[in-house]
Amino acid sequence: MPRHAVLSRPAAPVAERRRAIESEPLPANVGALLDAAAAEVPDRLVLDFFESNERLTYEGLRDAVNALARSLLDVGVGHGVHVAVMLPNIAAMPLTWLALARLGAVMVPVNIGYRARELAYVLSDSEARYAVIHADLLPVLEDARASGEAAIPDERIIVVGGPAKVPSLQWERLAEAPSAAFASPREPILDDLMNIQYTSGTTGFPKGCMLTQRYWLTSGKVNAFRDGRKYERILASTPFYYMDPQWLLLMTVYHRATLFVAARQSLSRFMGWVRDHRINFCLLPWLVSKQPPHPLDGANEVMRANVYGVARQLHASIEERFDLCAREAFGMTEVGSAMFMPIEATDMVGSGSCGVPAPFRECRIADESGRTLPAGEVGELLIRGPGIMQGYYRKPEATAAAFHADWFRTGDLFRMDERGYFYIVGRLKDMIRRSSENIAAREVEAVLNAIPEVVEAAVVPVPDEIRGEEVKAFLRLQDGLAADRVLIDRVISQCQQNLAPFKVPRYFSFRQAFPRTPSHKIAKNVLIGEPGPP
Repeated sequence: MPRHAVLSRPAAPVAERRRAIESEPLPANVGALLDAAAAEVPDRLVLDFFESNERLTYEGLRDAVNALARSLLDVGVGHGVHVAVMLPNIAAMPLTWLALARLGAVMVPVNIGYRARELAYVLSDSEARYAVIHADLLPVLEDARASGEAAIPDERIIVVGGPAKVPSLQWERLAEAPSAAFASPREPILDDLMNIQYTSGTTGFPKGCMLTQRYWLTSGKVNAFRDGRKYERILASTPFYYMDPQWLLLMTVYHRATLFVAARQSLSRFMGWVRDHRINFCLLPWLVSKQPPHPLDGANEVMRANVYGVARQLHASIEERFDLCAREAFGMTEVGSAMFMPIEATDMVGSGSCGVPAPFRECRIADESGRTLPAGEVGELLIRGPGIMQGYYRKPEATAAAFHADWFRTGDLFRMDERGYFYIVGRLKDMIRRSSENIAAREVEAVLNAIPEVVEAAVVPVPDEIRGEEVKAFLRLQDGLAADRVLIDRVISQCQQNLAPFKVPRYFSFRQAFPRTPSHKIAKNVLIGEPGPP
């Protein structure tokens, strides 16, 4: 019998597992979770940044977090203070996050690929008072400050990996005196804000999701215990400024396990990491199945791999090739873990289902008015439960539009079958999903429409075998202009100056006129459905 078939045997019925997870109280805060783990397994490795050779034990992590929290407090970072953090996958990133959580301060994670325009927006919108930034990214911050929108003075810029304009704000100096104990002047509670996590929406610029300590402790706990399995070695291969490595770290601490962290995602090296570090749990990018076969593909110790949006036709072959349990799950920045496919549900492999509601979450399918639809009908997925986001920061209208009472409106079309399994049908939101990146079409269109030669732009997703979707831009030019190489290069240059690289269109098409809806909006469904190459 294949190993993945043996691993799928249930530890306990899923309903029983759910009751157990929901009945046990959460830790008082994230710091309490870390303290308990450090007291129990002080010498066990908790973080291994294996490409930069940075490693921390549980005791070492707690002491470093306490030292940094004390130093941050000394320079003015206290309870409720917003701190933008723009760091790559290095140990300073989770250390800073946990130190801010210890204080009850709020981290604003920033994509390190952002250009000055995008950074200035996030700093301004989040009302960040401090910034923790890698020295290599300082030029982007300086350009953002020059715009006048990012009003963070030198004495509040903490630099990692290089000298700071104010020497006392060099991150390494702030973190250099480990401490076994630290008491915050105001101990955080579960519903204190912990992150303003930006996620792209359909309104152009991203919105800041207000995520509490309860949100993160719930997400970590659900992912740690939903299958009733014990994981000792967990892999994080995506950037820490996204939500996944953050909950993976808390999942790791719940298990008293070790989190192995890659510098950046790599499809060609992914399964090598899994084998080398004897990983038990990972978020498996299904595109690894597009890599050339390797004789050791099945020689791994993965007990569960989460897969997201895998093609139904590929699911079973992925399990067979890598001899692991690959199970779908569904989550969003706004709600955390929302659904999971139970590990024992072998009959659902290749079904296309995202699974059943996760612990602490209720899910239903509704029409536009919020009325629940019966099984089999397609409607919008609504989710509720303790610890979902408090709302979008400084956007009360967007927050109100995102909820039917206490049910969060996902903007995704789903259906539910008679057994209670949920299936995603499509997206209501005007988004492009390129690899792991969400791209708001309207934001890209705003940049394109600002180019003098462009009269109007429409951005749509097109299928891509490697990245899932790519960005395609339809442009209507000023009369008399030709779509030659010089003009295209100019358009691309403007995009590169104003957009992160993953948002820059890869395909262009030029039109004399756009198809229109009755309300005179561009009919993107017609553009997407046009035959021919992208």
